[in-house]
Amino acid sequence: MEGEIRFLLFIAFIGLLLLLRFDAARFGTAEYDDEQAPGGIRTWIRRLAWYALGMILVYVVYRIHPLPISQLHLDLGNDRQEAIGLGLLFALAGTIVAFAFAWWRYRRFRLPPARHYPGAAINCIGTAVIDEALFRGIMLGLLLSYDWPVEFAIAFQAVFYGLATRLGAPGRSRGMLAISIAVGAIGGLLTVQTAGIGAAIVGHAVTRFAIFLATGHAGQVRPGGFEPEEEVGQNLPPKGWEVVPDPRGSRPAHPTGSPGSFRQARPG
Repeated sequence: MEGEIRFLLFIAFIGLLLLLRFDAARFGTAEYDDEQAPGGIRTWIRRLAWYALGMILVYVVYRIHPLPISQLHLDLGNDRQEAIGLGLLFALAGTIVAFAFAWWRYRRFRLPPARHYPGAAINCIGTAVIDEALFRGIMLGLLLSYDWPVEFAIAFQAVFYGLATRLGAPGRSRGMLAISIAVGAIGGLLTVQTAGIGAAIVGHAVTRFAIFLATGHAGQVRPGGFEPEEEVGQNLPPKGWEVVPDPRGSRPAHPTGSPGSFRQARPG
């Protein structure tokens, strides 16, 4: 009887963890923590509540499950030096991919304002811990405990993780979705190899911060033509046009002025 109650509680807390992850937008965390957040004490209370709730639920699952380390991988790993080393290699590869993606998307790096760095660091670490514990730890561990082939288990949790981030929704970047699934797959491989989530946490957190540095977003990279500077560029006159001086003054009309303020430039 006690074992059945513990199992039901275990499933219930995993469900709460998944609901919390799917509801990250409401708390302004994970992929939704970017430069458009309103700021203020209320915003930070919501964000800290998400991190705290996630870690509390992970701890409760750790206490309820009879084999949280050997089966759910809720540990840094058997060899912590190996885990940290592999995590740093993962971080290096993730950083290269993040900056390559930003260059491919923008042809430049959109470094965010310095005031956003502390919040982004907290978001990257908190999100990485919760995501790795839930998907690479608990979910992957459960799939392997039910004798799923390792490759299928890693692929399933990686795709499920990509869906949980909602990066596949309309208006979101498909490149970011691919990076998210790749993070899940590599994190799963490292978790199986090291028997812990330490390496996956290090690589995930650094990769997420590199994406923030290179793109200016925590994960909400917009499709082409919808970034602020791209929208401004679309409102500029075509090449070969010039601003006609305002007859009421010596200054030329503003590029966003009234219709008719632009005239075709005469050749020569």
